[in-house]
Parts: sequence; C-alpha cells; structure tokens
Amino acid sequence: MSITHLVTHSGGFHADELLSSVILTRLYPEAQIVRSRAPDWITPATDRIIYDVGGAYDAAAQIFDHHQRGAPLRDDGQPYSSFGLVWKHYGRAYLTATDVPADHVEVIHESFDQKFVLPVDLMDNGALSPATAGPLADLTLPSLLETLKPVFDDKAPGADDRGFNAALTIARAVVEAAIRQRAAKLRAEAMVLDAIAATGAGHVLELPMGMPFRPAIIKAGADHLLFVVHPRDKDWCITGIRKTEDSFEQRADLPAAWAGLSNGDLEAVCGVKGASFCHNGRFIAAATSREAILAMAEIAVEQVISGRPA
Repeated sequence: MSITHLVTHSGGFHADELLSSVILTRLYPEAQIVRSRAPDWITPATDRIIYDVGGAYDAAAQIFDHHQRGAPLRDDGQPYSSFGLVWKHYGRAYLTATDVPADHVEVIHESFDQKFVLPVDLMDNGALSPATAGPLADLTLPSLLETLKPVFDDKAPGADDRGFNAALTIARAVVEAAIRQRAAKLRAEAMVLDAIAATGAGHVLELPMGMPFRPAIIKAGADHLLFVVHPRDKDWCITGIRKTEDSFEQRADLPAAWAGLSNGDLEAVCGVKGASFCHNGRFIAAATSREAILAMAEIAVEQVISGRPA
C-alpha cells in the first residue's frame, strides 16, 4: 500500500519533526501531513509514516519516535531525534530523489548526518545547549524555526498548523540548499583535482571558474601551490590559499605594495596593464584579462620565493 499520510504530533513544533517532514514530503509528495496525538493516528499502519510521536522506534512498522524509555542511540552512544532516525532510513532515497549522483550519495549522506543532522539530534535531546553558540544562540536553525510558533495568546483556530507550515517552507529551503552545496563541492573537487594534475610543479593553479578549491588541494597534498586564478564575470581573480579552514592566514600573501590599490595606481606599482584591484588584506586581487592576472601571479610568486629564507 502506498504512503498516504505523514503523521507527527500536534501542538508546538520543533526542528526535528520539521526537518523530518522536509525529507518525507520529498519522497511522498502526495501524502498528507497529519499533526495529531490521537491514538487512531499514531498507531502504525501500512499507509502512514509516524515520526516524533507514538512512543516507539520500529523502521519496519514505519514509526520513528525517540521520546520513549530505551530510545535509540547512535553507535557512539549519542541520542537520535526523529530527524536522525528519518535521515538514517530515508536520507539516501532523498538524495537520489534530489538528483545527487549515485557515487556521491554515501559521501553526502554521511557528511550531512554529521554536520547538520547530528547537531539537531543533540539539541532536541538536551545533549547540546544552544548556549554553546554564545551570542549566536538565538540564531541557530532550531531556534529560528521555533520563532515561527504562534505567540502564547494566539488562540486562533489552526494557529499551530499555520506556524508549522510557514516553518516547513523555510526548513525545506535550508535543507535543499545545504544538499546542493555539498553536491557542488564534490563536483568542484573533481575539477580542481584535474587542474592540479595539469599544473604539475607550478605554484599557480588555474581554474575555469570560481569554485571551492581548498579541500581538493589538501586532499591532493599540493603543498607547492601558492595562489589560484580564475575568471569572474568580466574580469579575472587571483586568490590566496588559506592555511587552515578556520583561519584567514594564507600560505602566501600578495605583495604588500599592492594592498588597497586599484586601477591606474595598481598598474603603476605592479607594472601590469589591466591590474584593477587588490584587497587591503592581500588575499585577493583582480585584473581585466587572463594575461594580466597571470602576470600578476608570476610577480607574486617570484616575491614569495625570493623572500623565503635560503
């Protein structure tokens, strides 16, 4: 029998059942979301998937709750929320439905689970406090979604459901964008690895367009690379390569004499016709042509190399 109903609890809502609903509504777009605690609805049946309510976890019976005694845990002992359980059982099918290539499904499933799903699971179970985000605590995704709950004295009929539906629209946009970004990074990785191979021992990596490049550079062990160049709209860019993901420190900076200059002033200092801009932080510069940006890159590399201790 086909799935005709997606059943979660009524009343106030949280990120876990909203995000579960994102996954399930993509897989079962004709199914109706039912928000209820009525026994007739939260009893397993072949035509429904029940989540975040019902007091049981039984994938074969299509019920995914985590509030009961003996609630399911991950292999490392961390708790699941309904979102984690739904992602575990339906996430791969969701990725396939969103046109993720088959050879990327497992990688993205694991990455999304660890970086996106797990924090929601932990926060929903009280194992992670939003306060750990410091001043950003109220801006975490679960906190923002819950701001769409009706205020305490809004007793209008259907207020909870209207809030749920408004939050679901936002949750869907966030999940879909997060998956697109992960899929794009894997596409970029393949392109960057090809470009690294073509570059050989050179210090400047040329890419056909702007794209995430640092993960592939690290994966390839391309420690010899100092700068990346690529076209951008009507001009070309040269950018540095960050030493670490969580730092702005670069492997190499652009020449100090270029900092903060643009157009004629920059051309005069670097001697390259078409040099158009250099950020004061010396991590990115631009030029009007490929030839100009490659000339700037050559100057930058020569300065770095000559400035190294013997």
